[in-house]
Amino acid sequence: MQSVASSTTSQPAIPEIQGICTERFSKVRDVLAHLLATEDVGASAAVFVNGEPVVDLWGGYLDKEHTRPWQRDTIVNNFSTTKTMTALTALILADRGEIDFHAPVAKYWPEFAANGKGDIEVRHLLGHTAGLSGWTETISFEDMYDREKSTALLAQQAPWWKPGTKAGYHPITFGPLIGEVVRRVTGKTLSAFFADEVAGPLGADYHIGVGPELDDRVCNMIQGSPFITPTGNLLSDRAFFNPFVTPQRSGTIGWRRAELGGSNGHGNAHSVGLVQSVLACGGEVGGVRLLSRAGCERVFEQQADGADLIAGFDITWGMGYGIGMTILPSLYGDRIRGRRVAFWGGSGGSWVINDLDARMTVAYVMNLHLERGGYDHRAVDIVNAAYDCLLGES
Repeated sequence: MQSVASSTTSQPAIPEIQGICTERFSKVRDVLAHLLATEDVGASAAVFVNGEPVVDLWGGYLDKEHTRPWQRDTIVNNFSTTKTMTALTALILADRGEIDFHAPVAKYWPEFAANGKGDIEVRHLLGHTAGLSGWTETISFEDMYDREKSTALLAQQAPWWKPGTKAGYHPITFGPLIGEVVRRVTGKTLSAFFADEVAGPLGADYHIGVGPELDDRVCNMIQGSPFITPTGNLLSDRAFFNPFVTPQRSGTIGWRRAELGGSNGHGNAHSVGLVQSVLACGGEVGGVRLLSRAGCERVFEQQADGADLIAGFDITWGMGYGIGMTILPSLYGDRIRGRRVAFWGGSGGSWVINDLDARMTVAYVMNLHLERGGYDHRAVDIVNAAYDCLLGES
């Protein structure tokens, strides 16, 4: 393992990249250095193989003025990369026999059966097929932060389409919906259960919502591209603009303190990669077993395939993770073809991919928020570099 304190760019404004990187995976270091030299403000990249970090790098700045360096313990909002943490939590509870993915949600949350939702199963929540991609009633951010109010509204409203028949991405409601099932089953909120049963045992610096004791380490997101605008599609506009979450919103105290298991997880590439490597490595990392091997395999139980009503592109959904997209071959080529991968990312660019065949997890987390229509070349470049190193390709 090589300690890294070097920059591959001649631009003096870019600080030295810090962290560790094996020689085998040096291409990941080079790609991160290039991104920091040409585009990124601050970022981190991590690669875990067999549960061990072979890449754990960070560099750049916390601010666009380039005055405060990104630190080893810097954490940042990951937006929808958070969904992988919530989905992993659900997989753990199912593996313990505490949640049945094929049971009605109302078995655990009786009020949820209102307005024709009695047949919606837990797997429909994980697979984005429940027809609850947003709130029907117009809500404020304060309403969204109020766990009891936001979940009560979802329990009372009717689904937007026949559940289980189509997929429609649940950008914000994914967390409140699954989080309420977790709370009803365990007696703990999602963030508390995740901290106690997942991040804590692993020693992972990842948090679904953050308290004031972490504020000094939180880096705010930096808007790097124009805001998205309504498309005229009633469903997607309602899902994404009620209310409209901007990168600036993620820096507010209300957002930080809330428990939004689909969108306000805070961490860096190391902590994202460490937690998610549990899935890639058959359920055990560092002597801590959170899942059986069979429990990990459940991620590939397909829930939907094809055009997503909300996201606007084709997605194959497994249990809480993307397990296929039509665009993947054009992004990754033969590196990923035929592999069993489970992945997802967040608005603005963060990304994590688990390869259960290679027992590899690759994570990328940054603070420059760029909207690029569903994928970001920065994360793609990091993932491709990791695969090139893994496969011995130049």
